[in-house]
Amino acid sequence: MKSLASLSWGVGRFLGVIVSLLAASLPCRAQVDPVPRQLVQVGYNQPIQGKAPFAGYAFYYHNEPGFIRPNWTLRAAVAPVYGDFELAFRELISPQTDFAVGLAGGGLADNYAEIRNGSWRREESFLGHAGEINSSVYHLFNPLPEGSSPTSLSEVPLQGVLRVGFRESFFARSSRTASSFDIPEDLPMGFVRAGLRWGGREPLMRPDVAVELSAWYQGQARFAAGDYGFAGDRSVQPSVHQFWARALAANSFTNTGHYLEMTLTAGAVLNEDRLSAFRLGGTLPLAAEFPLMLPGYYFEELSARRFLLADALLTQPVIGRWDLLGYGGTALVDYTSGLEQPGQWHSGVGGGIGWTSSNAAWQFMIGYAWGIDAMRDEGRGAHNVGFLVQWDLRRRNSDSPSDSQRIQSMVRRLNASSWRGFNRLFQK
Repeated sequence: MKSLASLSWGVGRFLGVIVSLLAASLPCRAQVDPVPRQLVQVGYNQPIQGKAPFAGYAFYYHNEPGFIRPNWTLRAAVAPVYGDFELAFRELISPQTDFAVGLAGGGLADNYAEIRNGSWRREESFLGHAGEINSSVYHLFNPLPEGSSPTSLSEVPLQGVLRVGFRESFFARSSRTASSFDIPEDLPMGFVRAGLRWGGREPLMRPDVAVELSAWYQGQARFAAGDYGFAGDRSVQPSVHQFWARALAANSFTNTGHYLEMTLTAGAVLNEDRLSAFRLGGTLPLAAEFPLMLPGYYFEELSARRFLLADALLTQPVIGRWDLLGYGGTALVDYTSGLEQPGQWHSGVGGGIGWTSSNAAWQFMIGYAWGIDAMRDEGRGAHNVGFLVQWDLRRRNSDSPSDSQRIQSMVRRLNASSWRGFNRLFQK
């Protein structure tokens, strides 16, 4: 194994890479993801004790620049019961501004699982299907002159995103929903999302390099607010305002073989209800664009109106293409009304093994996690196991890239558009 001293040197080198990318020769022009992709991704979490909703995903992700016309890009994510599609028109509004239209929908996308004090209340949970149409504007605030190179931090891509759309959730009882529990009325809503993103992260299990600072707002206007539950003991708010921000850094260190990813995420909701709360828990990194992971906890176990979450992943090469994994997370949680529990700090740690094929087309991770502060019938502490698989259909056998090539690739891929995964797809 490599020494801690080597790792410390590698962390310093990562900072050097971030600075070096500013001298790379590839200009950053596009806001829509410019990289062709064909990925199959699968993830699953299984609690060792207790019962929880099924927590997993399986989908095919396709991104095709030059679809039909040179300035069109098609993005599609297809799961067994859900699809999310976007057709983007690069430079349609201006040389730095792209426009896109999107369509999403299918079954089980808006399921709701009531989890209180570490216990899944199936009699208060219900199914939710959804359909959505939207349009988006992606704007690059700091374009470079054609053929020029970044020379300062101010020239790392700073993107603005504005999305407006309409979504309707169609709720239904599950086989376990109590007969005396009234589920919400079907919920049509208009929404707007606005955000600023400096840098970015690719929709991969372990991107070679990533840096991001971003801040976001999403507002929802619900057209069917009202009471539901047992004799109307909970409600759907007519309007909701969500705010969140993320700082992220990740790098694969070529000198040591380590991979390190660190994330700090914070969020708050105004006029929150159970359906709009931030939900933390589990280790499914591609279940959403902004995954809120806490190892050892059920997927989306904690509901928060305000939170601060820090998490990290470190891999250590051992033999051949095998790695040891270590990961952890800690969060300060202000609970959604009605879902409070003793204590506001929650932490979890985990470890496992990973394997990468010779051409990096296949990646596999399996791990065990301990939710240190998770509430269970036996007291504090919970355990689960899980796995992640990624198959990159576009990978081919090739020589390892040089540092210069990696830096240039990083500049290009920092410009990826927002990734919208399949949050709560398969809960039942």
